[in-house]
Amino acid sequence: MSVHYQIAGSTSAEISASVESGVRTGGLPAGAPLPAVRALADLLGVSPGTVAKAYQTLRQRGVIETAGRNGTRVRPRPPVVSSRGMLRPAVPAGVLDLSSGEPDARLLPPLGPHLAAIATQSQTPIGYGDAGVLPDLAELVRSRLTADGVDAPAVTVTSGALDGIDRLLAAHLRPGDPVAVEDPGWANLLDLVAALGLRAVPVPVDGDGPTPAGLRTALAAGARAVVVTTRAQNPTGAAVTVPRAAALREVLGGHPDVLLIEDDHAAELADVPLCPLAGATRTWAFVRSASKPYGPDLRVAALAGDEATVARVAGRMRIGAGWVSTLLQRLVMRVWTDRSVAAGVAAAGASYDRRRDALHAALTAHGLVAHARTGINVWVEVPDETRAVTALRDSGYAVAPGALYRQRTAQGIRITVSPLSEADIAAVADAVAAAASSAPEWGRTFR
Repeated sequence: MSVHYQIAGSTSAEISASVESGVRTGGLPAGAPLPAVRALADLLGVSPGTVAKAYQTLRQRGVIETAGRNGTRVRPRPPVVSSRGMLRPAVPAGVLDLSSGEPDARLLPPLGPHLAAIATQSQTPIGYGDAGVLPDLAELVRSRLTADGVDAPAVTVTSGALDGIDRLLAAHLRPGDPVAVEDPGWANLLDLVAALGLRAVPVPVDGDGPTPAGLRTALAAGARAVVVTTRAQNPTGAAVTVPRAAALREVLGGHPDVLLIEDDHAAELADVPLCPLAGATRTWAFVRSASKPYGPDLRVAALAGDEATVARVAGRMRIGAGWVSTLLQRLVMRVWTDRSVAAGVAAAGASYDRRRDALHAALTAHGLVAHARTGINVWVEVPDETRAVTALRDSGYAVAPGALYRQRTAQGIRITVSPLSEADIAAVADAVAAAASSAPEWGRTFR
């Protein structure tokens, strides 16, 4: 436990609130160890059961995690609003940030002209009773998904992919339910699963997506939902192929009541055809975000699926947030149907492909094991990710540690190619190779 923060309280509610306060104020930073149950109970003069209940509450809320022999610690990104904890670690001056996972801002289409055009259109103001998914957008979503092989009986719109996945999981599962997730997988999803009080069951990923054997094991362990990234998987760049989709469909066919969620966040940026799993179970949803191709601030995602699943999401939105702004919906329709924007997105995708493939080739030439089939990230296996991240920072490059994305997978680092120019590739590969090969001087005695 941090020497700068002392946990207090005489009830489980007070103890959990004290820990949360420490996380919120920065007294208990991400990764900070917490005392063992009995040790804290002795310190506070309460029963071990009281501390255990407090820790259980914090685990269910995704604030802390139990890491086996490493004890109980604050999660890397706990769901607690904080002036410090919500910010990514600062990248030192002069260090190139390859850790963000964000698209190249230089390649995003300008949205100003489209917003200006929407502003000049004569539109009747939307009232509470008339709001919802615009019929024209719903039809456009259906036509675009049909072209990709996704038959969408029902469609709605959410505020981004993670918002849609959040609503799907919350509508179908209860705290404690297991969810099959990719390993390594999207850090935000792992955080969401923890915040919902669900239990993440890892499914190994190779270049073709989740492995059938891994999915079969997760489902046998009782997973009630499965989340699959169809292409540009974060962080490995995996993309589901036709043979892999058939194999996964066969596995899912034996579990028709499982909630299947597909995340196609890369959408138009992806350089491979979509091989969807939609309809492999009775309860399914396909989520396509506009953020990666058109800009992270365009918080809109199309959510398609069977009628009952989509109705649950739409119904829950109706009594909560209500709807996604129709102004944003109109903006999505404009960028989706603008040929010049489509050409720009295609050019951006080609640029990502060149940079990603070049970095992958350079890393492979150094003898490193790297994964980068699609998307904007490269996953590199390293023997010691902490040492590699530190060495790369000292060399002028900030990369993301694999611990944010993995559960049982071997150690690695994630490199985002968006900030790189093609002229940077060789130097970055050299630095990664040097960082990956750096090792402690075993046997040396420090005095």
